Amino acid sequence: MKLYGYWRSSATYRVRLALNLKGIEYQYEPVHLVKNGGEQYSGKYQALNPAQLVPTLVDEKEAVTLNQSLAIIEYLEEAFPESPPLISGSARQKALIRTIAYDVACDTQPIANLRVLNYVAKDLAQGDAGKVAWAKHWIAKGLASLETRIAPTSGLFCVGDEVSLADVCLIPQVYNAERFNIDLSPFPTIKRVAEHCNFQPAFIQALPENQPDAAE
Repeated sequence: MKLYGYWRSSATYRVRLALNLKGIEYQYEPVHLVKNGGEQYSGKYQALNPAQLVPTLVDEKEAVTLNQSLAIIEYLEEAFPESPPLISGSARQKALIRTIAYDVACDTQPIANLRVLNYVAKDLAQGDAGKVAWAKHWIAKGLASLETRIAPTSGLFCVGDEVSLADVCLIPQVYNAERFNIDLSPFPTIKRVAEHCNFQPAFIQALPENQPDAAE
């Protein structure tokens, strides 16, 4: 099992968390999104992922190559049924877990990721100040809706007292918020859940700064 990713990529962070929580061993293959003009644009990497994005998971045993973090995690759920599930409970609870995950992975994170921020800064000539303002606006807006969403469902984690895909998606987004110095005090539920998660070994192991390519 190989995971191609970048230490600060939110999508890669999600997959690291899922692999750690499920106890699945993997080999990490760094793909630097900035160095040398972006290693994701190399011909070798494009053969794995035509979208030129991270992450990419390669399960050599099953001859499977997958992109898209949520598709990868759903694959891990099905391919490793003996590992702790990240989407469990009643049909209602499973749908709620997915809803929270999609709120982050589909609506919030993609519009403030690296390629979008670079487009705002360079192509739209907004510079670093414009890039930061854009990121802060959309991340804070996403967190506001998430706070409302999880306030009635949370326990220790986003949905009750069991870790789930919702937490796997939330924590990288909170990390992004802190990177951009967003005040988390208006989001007390998110802050509480994030603080609990980040004391867990699987979450500590997955932290961006704990990756072998960190700060390269």
